[in-house]
Amino acid sequence: MSTAEHPPAETNPVDEHNWVEVQNSPEFVELRRRLRSFVFPMAGLFLVWYLLYVLLADYAHGFMSTKVLGNINIGLIFGLLQFVSTFVITTLYVRHANKNLDPAAEQIRNKLEGGHA
Repeated sequence: MSTAEHPPAETNPVDEHNWVEVQNSPEFVELRRRLRSFVFPMAGLFLVWYLLYVLLADYAHGFMSTKVLGNINIGLIFGLLQFVSTFVITTLYVRHANKNLDPAAEQIRNKLEGGHA
């Protein structure tokens, strides 16, 4: 163990913020509202779509086994559409974040850092 004194650590201006106050600020509340206004409805929609698929697969065997083209049936199409819907939701979220969330988050960050990027 060394007895040499360590120089004082530089203070970061961001560390000096009252984070509860930041969290309760109108800008952050609006950012949270924008996030939730996309995430909750989209999650609900996806869960309904997924449960519909599961219920149809379990209780509507005749419908799901209806052949559409060759050996391709409605169940297979619905199953593949689950993957497609995941990619669509991801794309929609990225667009939403780029347009509505990222600029607001950047504005909050710049305000906290004193305008430094």
